[in-house]
Amino acid sequence: MSSTSPAPGSSAPRSAAPAALSAFLRGVERRGAVLAELQAGDAAAGDAALVAAMAGFRAIAAQTALNDWPARFWQLLLTQPGLRQRTPVAIPLDATDRLGELGSGPRVALLLRLAAGLDEAEASAVLHVAPATYRLALQRALPRHADGRADPQAWQQLREQVHRRIKTLPAERLQRLAQARERALQGAAPAPAAAGARAGAAPRPRPRWLMPLLWSLLALCALAFAATFWWPSGFALGDGPEGVTVAPLAEGSGPAERYSREAGLIADGDFDLLADPQGEAAAADLEFHNWLAARDAGTIPATAAPPAEPAPAAPQPPGSESPGLETDAQEGE
Repeated sequence: MSSTSPAPGSSAPRSAAPAALSAFLRGVERRGAVLAELQAGDAAAGDAALVAAMAGFRAIAAQTALNDWPARFWQLLLTQPGLRQRTPVAIPLDATDRLGELGSGPRVALLLRLAAGLDEAEASAVLHVAPATYRLALQRALPRHADGRADPQAWQQLREQVHRRIKTLPAERLQRLAQARERALQGAAPAPAAAGARAGAAPRPRPRWLMPLLWSLLALCALAFAATFWWPSGFALGDGPEGVTVAPLAEGSGPAERYSREAGLIADGDFDLLADPQGEAAAADLEFHNWLAARDAGTIPATAAPPAEPAPAAPQPPGSESPGLETDAQEGE
């Protein structure tokens, strides 16, 4: 027996999906625009990220239950490349302008609470973190005094400014977002203007005087290079044919020293000894100092040993005469 009931996990028939998707995107449009703007620091970059998220959410919504749409949409919006970097504010005027002082993680945790209107459980599900982790990130993002204490007045001011931005979006901006929402429902690609804003600021038109100036500079460089070959020879140095004068050195004059005496001493390999005469003298008497140290340590006797007695002379055979006696005899004669 066949059944016409919807499959488990779907909360509405497939024919009602476009109407539900249109109502959902219309409901998150303002909050998404403010969250993306404050996260990126620029309204154009934020709107481009929101348009891309709405265009990509159509396929996700077709395969997801209605109850899971909020979490999946905010996850898709936060993963847009345009929200990864924040444009710095030149002069902070409002409390929302100072959100750039926070890190990307604490700033997202704060905006999910104030701009998206999610509670702690829903925001932690969007970020795929535990509720305790999200609570810690939210505490780090809270405004504080200089001494570290929480500032309830600054928190209330920030909350009011975020809600005011959501309620007072310009009519032109709402019209552009509505047109992007309709294109997303029809499955059309984002408008080229939105794609250009998502990649960055629109390129500025090139000034008309830029190209003539560049060509003029190029021509001047070419002329200066050619002038090096036409330079007159009268400006050459010296009296020689090529501008160089060659003369022999005077007799008895050697080549000039390239370095002074002090520079030669510094470059000497024994500079350490030359710069320390006392150390050099101590090094020369190193053996004597070693003997003194050994004597003081008792490893050698303090007085020299008596000289050894000479060994008795060996007896000479009969008939041999000592050279010394022969010399005395010759002198006596």
